[in-house]
Amino acid sequence: MTTQMSGGQAAIEALKAEETSHVFGLIGSATMEMFDALYDAKGINFIGVHDERTGTHMADGFARASGKAGVVLAGQNGPGATNLVTGLSQARAAFSPVVSIAGMLAQGHIYRDAFQEVDQQSLFTPVTKKTWTAPSADRVPELFREAFRTALSPRMGPVQLNLPRDVLSAQAEFAPMQAPQGYRNMSVPAGHPDQIANAAKLLAGASQPVIIAGGGIKNTRGHAAAIALAEALNCPIVTSPGHGDAIPFGHPLNAGQMGPRGNAVASRLVKEADVILALGTRLGFNATFYTYDNINKDAHIIQVELEPTAIGRFFPVTLGIWSDARTAAQQLTAALAGLADRQRADNWTAAFQAERRAFLAQRDKDAIETNPTQPSGLFKALRAVLPQDAAITMDAGTLCLQATDALNYWTPGSLFTPLDFGLVGFSFACGLGVKCAQPDRPVVSLMGDGGFGMTVSELSTAVDHGINTVTVVMNNQCWGAEKAYQRDFFNGRYIGADISSPRFDELATLYGAKGYRADTLAEVGPAIEAALACGKPAVVDVAVDPNALYSFRRDSFKHRGG
Repeated sequence: MTTQMSGGQAAIEALKAEETSHVFGLIGSATMEMFDALYDAKGINFIGVHDERTGTHMADGFARASGKAGVVLAGQNGPGATNLVTGLSQARAAFSPVVSIAGMLAQGHIYRDAFQEVDQQSLFTPVTKKTWTAPSADRVPELFREAFRTALSPRMGPVQLNLPRDVLSAQAEFAPMQAPQGYRNMSVPAGHPDQIANAAKLLAGASQPVIIAGGGIKNTRGHAAAIALAEALNCPIVTSPGHGDAIPFGHPLNAGQMGPRGNAVASRLVKEADVILALGTRLGFNATFYTYDNINKDAHIIQVELEPTAIGRFFPVTLGIWSDARTAAQQLTAALAGLADRQRADNWTAAFQAERRAFLAQRDKDAIETNPTQPSGLFKALRAVLPQDAAITMDAGTLCLQATDALNYWTPGSLFTPLDFGLVGFSFACGLGVKCAQPDRPVVSLMGDGGFGMTVSELSTAVDHGINTVTVVMNNQCWGAEKAYQRDFFNGRYIGADISSPRFDELATLYGAKGYRADTLAEVGPAIEAALACGKPAVVDVAVDPNALYSFRRDSFKHRGG
C-alpha cells in the first residue's frame, strides 16, 4: 500500500524510520514542508539553535556520544547552508556520523543568480563523505537511506543532503519506509588469521612492546579488548592525542596520551619501544608530526586499521592488518594464549609504572596554586572536583590543549575534542549534543574566552530546551595559542592577540542560565560543584593569568630517531 505525501513529509517519515530521536537545526523558509511535518513527529525532539554551525557541532557531539547518526537541519538555502561548512569539516576530521540536511533553491531557478543561490553540491563535496541533491520527491526516502548508511559505514563521517524547494513541495506516492535493520550492513572485518599469527609472534618476542590505542578503540568502546591484550603481554598502553579516554585512567597499564602534545612518560615509551602495535590509529599529525622525532625509527610497527588506505600511509609498517581494532585485539589475545614460548615485558612495564606514578605525583606537586590562577593549578582543582563519570568536551587553543592530558578520564567515551581540525568554538555546542545523547550524565565543557564568545548565543538553546551542561570559561583575555607563537617566534610583537569580554557569569544570568565567577583558585572548586548541582545550564567564568602562555613541550623536538 502506498501513501501520498509531499517530499517534505516523506523526509520526516524517513527520519522516523531511521529511529531519529533528535534533530538540531535552524528554521528557514526553504524547508517549511519539513518543519510542518516535524510539528506532528512526536518521537523526534527538535532542538532549535541560533547558528547552523553550532547546530552541526551539537549533532557531532550527539553522534559521538550515542554511536548513532547526529542530524542537523539548515532550514534555509544559501547562507543557512554555507554556515554548515565549518561544522561538517570538523565532523569529517573526527569521523563523526553527522547527517546534514539543507534546503535548496527550486531546480528551475538554478544558474539564474536566484535569491540565496549557491552551488551546494559543489560546496559540500570536499567536506563530506558524500553529498547528494534530491532530483525529485519520490527519491527522497531512497537518498535518506543512503545518507544514513554512508554516514554510519566504516570509516564513519558526515554526509550532506540538499533538498530543493520544489522537491519538498511536490506530491508523490510512497511505499512504507524501510527500517535500517533491513538494509544496513553493520559487520566489520576481522584480521586475516596469518597476519594475526605473525603479529602475535612479533609481540611475543618483544622486550619493550607498547600498544597505541586510537579512535578505533575509543569509538567502538573496545577498551576491554585492548586491556585484555595489554594484560596478556603485560605491556603499557598509550593513547593517541584526543583519545585519552580510550582506556580508563585508573588502569595500571595506562600511560596516558602520547606524542608532541602528550605527556613525557607515554611519549618516551613510543620513542623507545621495539614493537609498536598501532591499534586503530593512523599515526597522524597530532600523534607524530609525521616525523621519527616522536616514534622509534627502528621499531617494528604493526598497524591495525579499519581504513585500508591508512595502513602504512605515514610510516612503513612491518605488518598491516585491515580489521576493526577491537576485533583484532581479541584475535591477538587468543593467538598469544596459544604460544608456548613468549616473553613478558615485565622489567619494561615495571619501570614504566614507577615512572608513571612519579609523574602523576610530580604533576600534583608542581601545580602552581597561587593567584592569579595558573593553568596547572586550575587543572589540579578540576581533577579534584570533576565527577568520575563526567563527559568532558574541549575546544582548541592552548589551555584546552594542556587540559587534554592534564585531566583524568575514568570512563571510556568521556572526552570530546576537535581532534585534527583544531576548531575554536566547538566545545560548548558539542557538550549540548553530548547531553542530549546522555541526559543523565554530567557534561562539562572547557573553553577559552575567545571560543565561548563565538558561541555564547547558544545559551538560549540550552535554557529553552533544559540542556543542563556546565561550561568552564578559562578567561585569559587573549587568543592564547597565537599570543604564545608571537611571544616565542616573533619577538613579542603582539597584534590582534588581546581581546575583551563581558563577565560571562553575568551574561549567563541574563540568558536565564546560572553564572558563577572564580577570581581566585580557591573559588574554582566550589563554583564548579555549585554549577553541577544547580539544575540549570551553567557557566563558570574563571579568571586565568593572561601571562601564562603555553607552547609545545620542548622535549617533543629533542628526540632524533636516527
